[in-house]
Amino acid sequence: MNLRAIRQIILRLVVMVGGEAMQSAFHLGLNIALLHAVSARDYGIFALVMVVGGLGLTYIRALTALPASIAISQSRRLGASGAYDVTFGSAAMLLSLLLGLVVTGALSAWLDEGAPFGGAFVGLWAMRAHVRTVFFARNRQMLVSMSDLAFTLSGAIGAAWVIWGGTHILLHIFMVMAGANALGIALMLIAGRNRRIRITLGRHLWRRYRRLWRDLKWSVLSVTITNLQGQGMALMVAAMAGPAAYAPIAAALVNFAPLRIVSAAFANMMHPELSSLIARRDFTEVGKRLRRWPLPLACLGILYGIVVLIALPFIEPDSLAGTDLFRISVLAWIVGSLPMLYVMPRIWLEIAHDFRSIAILSAIAAAAGLLLVFVLLLTVPPSWALLGGALSEIIVLIGSWAIVRPRQRVAEQAGSRR
Repeated sequence: MNLRAIRQIILRLVVMVGGEAMQSAFHLGLNIALLHAVSARDYGIFALVMVVGGLGLTYIRALTALPASIAISQSRRLGASGAYDVTFGSAAMLLSLLLGLVVTGALSAWLDEGAPFGGAFVGLWAMRAHVRTVFFARNRQMLVSMSDLAFTLSGAIGAAWVIWGGTHILLHIFMVMAGANALGIALMLIAGRNRRIRITLGRHLWRRYRRLWRDLKWSVLSVTITNLQGQGMALMVAAMAGPAAYAPIAAALVNFAPLRIVSAAFANMMHPELSSLIARRDFTEVGKRLRRWPLPLACLGILYGIVVLIALPFIEPDSLAGTDLFRISVLAWIVGSLPMLYVMPRIWLEIAHDFRSIAILSAIAAAAGLLLVFVLLLTVPPSWALLGGALSEIIVLIGSWAIVRPRQRVAEQAGSRR
């Protein structure tokens, strides 16, 4: 690969993740500010809401955003594309509403005020994630970036005002985040549509999902197991040691959350491209992309981790003094970086609808990782629980490439003989 090709790859990566970079910077800054502004318990609750919101995003992606992206990318008829919008958009709205209600109910057990706004924040966040993925599939990247900018600016200004005011911070932060997500959705829908927005919960919705259920049931199972593999550690620590014990782990993980966000943004951008190539049976080009992208993604993860560890002494809050945040952050770096190395084979398996392999691999990783977390919580301080997360990510990394590489090689050989 020559210097020009490397430059093109880097420039493309920057364009692809620009909107996610804005959002991740905002989320990182907000978490750092809240660490200094609220108690460890309140921050632990906020961090858990973010975890639950992230889990909700995975189900929205599996059940609505991902099927819509693949269908739109492979559809040659405008009318069919619009039908996908109605079907999957309606399902996304329903799932987002249900997610918001569940979060509201859970927060009511911990909070005297603000639970409905916490639920609204998570529900609107999930809906915005669906709309973003659909617009990526329609090659409306600039509009998505404008929406991301509106979300980031409104959220940052509102959060700064709330923290400066210093009263009922958690309640007002939930209100600000809900409003910022609603603004981002409105901007995309108003500026990006030249036809009436339609929502239906009738027979057509359920009929289409019945046809898709054979693949979607494995998708949902794989997402559930992947969530156990990726987020089960956080929920287990919170359940066994409480929100305050989870606070230093959350603080370390949030510093490296931008790496996972970059991975998600990269997947959103590459899905339509790889879907189109695989639909044309152009596996030679697919192979080139599989081999090309891991190196720049790995370099990005390494550089980002070095910067965070250098800056750590300047951003560590007094409330976490004595928790050995540097060691926890090194483990969080490993956990956050590894998904960038297996994002390409994961995209390949999703487009091939091989959710069964994803589910089995994730189940093995989750079982090994959570078993280690359970043992660690019984024997050592909770901060060591990240070792279980690292083990599960390593298993997924090795297993993903082990499944995809031989299949891709066979597909390329078959294509060369045509």
